Amino acid sequence: MGLARRNIPHAASRYALCMQITNDDASLYYEIHGNGPDVVLLHPFPSNHKFWLPIVDALAPRFRLTLPDLRGHGQSQPGDGAATMQKHVRDLLRICEEARIQRAVFVGCSIGGYVNFELWRQARERVKAFVFMDTKAPADSGEARANRLKSADDVLARGPEAFIDGMLPKLLGRSTRSNRPDIASAARAMMLETSAAGIAAIQRGMAERTDSTPTLSTITVPTLVVFGEEDDVPISEGEAIRAGIRNSEMRVIEKAGHYAVFEKPEESGRILREWLEKLPRS
Repeated sequence: MGLARRNIPHAASRYALCMQITNDDASLYYEIHGNGPDVVLLHPFPSNHKFWLPIVDALAPRFRLTLPDLRGHGQSQPGDGAATMQKHVRDLLRICEEARIQRAVFVGCSIGGYVNFELWRQARERVKAFVFMDTKAPADSGEARANRLKSADDVLARGPEAFIDGMLPKLLGRSTRSNRPDIASAARAMMLETSAAGIAAIQRGMAERTDSTPTLSTITVPTLVVFGEEDDVPISEGEAIRAGIRNSEMRVIEKAGHYAVFEKPEESGRILREWLEKLPRS
């Protein structure tokens, strides 16, 4: 286990607590920012904890933020075999134990949302509230699963760069791609920090995930759904999550895609902070 403090460009707390721990067959990296009630931020594929840094200033003055690199992403190793949702949840619970997080709000974007569903099935007592961002409840179709498995083989054969360049137009909204080349460049650089082995393991793990549609009606904690207006994932998927979880709410971020937080951090940070502030502090 390693611990270090370092200066970072987006942190109201001035310092991040940087941790490297081991769980089962993988070394895992995470950061902690700020103080207050616990909020755990689970990034999308194929990014890492840096996805959230542009909104840290908005949240860290009032909340203690834990930003893991999910297994296979960034500085966290993929381990052996597919990086399944079950493995991600075991990793997450290990991080919660190490960080002394009893209950938290879990904010999951894309694959982070898939992890949220599995967390609810395994350890709902840990969940104070949920945010689902640019994600969906159903499992992959047969075709989508076959495409994931093929892409896993391809990236191992050809390396991550071609895969990332092919993914980028699906992850960033058309407005961002047209008007903010700086954001597109930063997103690409962040994505390239994921190795070919990591991408393959994650794709295989997502291909195995279960259908979480039946889980929606069992979720009883406060829930917010957030979607980018220009996401390739249809907004109807977000509406289905909102409709399936009793008393949940939904917000849409205009002129943003699948990486809405990274594309529109000021609006995303404001939406999250306003909603989190309404929750009990305990």
